[in-house]
Amino acid sequence: MIKQILTSTLAVATISFATVTNANQAVEINETHPEPGTVEYTGPKYDFSKENDSFRVGFLPAESAADELGRNACLSHYLQQALNVPAPMFYFSEYSGVMEAALSGSMDYVWYGSSSFAGVYLENPDAMEPIITRMQPSGDLGYYSIMISRADSGINNLQDTAGKRMGFPSPNSTSGYLIPSIELPVALNKEMKDHFSTIEFAGDHQLALQGVLKGDYDIAHVWVSGVGEWSEGYTSGALRKAVDKGSLNMDDIQQIWSSKLIPNGPIAVRKAISQEAKDTVLGMHKWIHENDPRCDYNVANGQVRDWVPVDIDFYDSIIKARKAKLEKN
Repeated sequence: MIKQILTSTLAVATISFATVTNANQAVEINETHPEPGTVEYTGPKYDFSKENDSFRVGFLPAESAADELGRNACLSHYLQQALNVPAPMFYFSEYSGVMEAALSGSMDYVWYGSSSFAGVYLENPDAMEPIITRMQPSGDLGYYSIMISRADSGINNLQDTAGKRMGFPSPNSTSGYLIPSIELPVALNKEMKDHFSTIEFAGDHQLALQGVLKGDYDIAHVWVSGVGEWSEGYTSGALRKAVDKGSLNMDDIQQIWSSKLIPNGPIAVRKAISQEAKDTVLGMHKWIHENDPRCDYNVANGQVRDWVPVDIDFYDSIIKARKAKLEKN
């Protein structure tokens, strides 16, 4: 029964979050664009000091603290301009850390994966509220979990993974565990523990990727937009990030499996803040997208076509899937 529930809820995700028609196009970054965070902010503003003396921003562990905080420095700058308070950034070494911080009321803004947001929502529906998500250059409002192996490993398809060492990013990651843990047993016609020799958690997507490159894992899962050129690591995701940093040659790895489309994770804010503050944050993201392409690229981990308002209904299938997974375990 649980397997049927999980399969049906994921089917909803593949139907409900497909493609949105929009006239906007993703912007290719070039040397004419200013450095991120250097454009004079002329977007919507609200005096958040009436509610709190700072606007606290939390990050999931997608990469090293230095890289993630450095990449998002422009976001903190524009939040401060928009809300008239400091916008300190907090890096958490584990998904559970930022989830617990949000549940305690210590975070005002977090860009979650769908599963980590669902975990917070299931603990306390009044903690955080989704307000916006990214649109891929294709118009999709979703992304993919893919399984990768070294190109020289001889592991070329799902059948070749029998008895191999699997590396997942995190048990709280949507693409890095929840979705593959549901879809893979169906594709393999057996439980993962009966197929792979070992199943380990690397800590984040970049560590899972590096684990494959170094030989710590035979195979691993990472998130990708699934849009654009493989040789570039697609338009966004863990592979694109590594290519941009120069830590990955795409000829060294190959994709051997892909999930169905997964709803993009939300940028969520503390539910108790005012609607004026929520609207300002949403409008600020739109302004960054239109006026500071380099900052937009940094914040989005790659190219986006637009930023789209979302609400809790957008994540209904993932919330149901996570709940069913918890009940099964």
